[in-house]
Amino acid sequence: MSSEFLAAAEASRKLLAKPTDDELLTLYALFKQGKQDPPFDQAPAPGMFDFKGKYKHGKWKEIVDEGISPEQAQEKYVELVEKLKAKYGYDESKVPEPIGAQ
Repeated sequence: MSSEFLAAAEASRKLLAKPTDDELLTLYALFKQGKQDPPFDQAPAPGMFDFKGKYKHGKWKEIVDEGISPEQAQEKYVELVEKLKAKYGYDESKVPEPIGAQ
């Protein structure tokens, strides 16, 4: 994984405002495709009543179906985080919210 990708992952948690649900889904899908841990075809499918998980899994599948490689996903992730920093503001000193916080 590139250092830019890892830095963008940390920066995404220090935005001053919460991105839209669609932006968050895209961030998630690009991150999962970029990280490949596990690869999409080895990831467990969400449960029948896990609606949030289904949306996330579906968005990741869209990225895979578009043929976006892990390296391309990392580049797109970094680009998206930079756009979100400009749109929502960014504070390097902000204490990141725990992952999965509402």
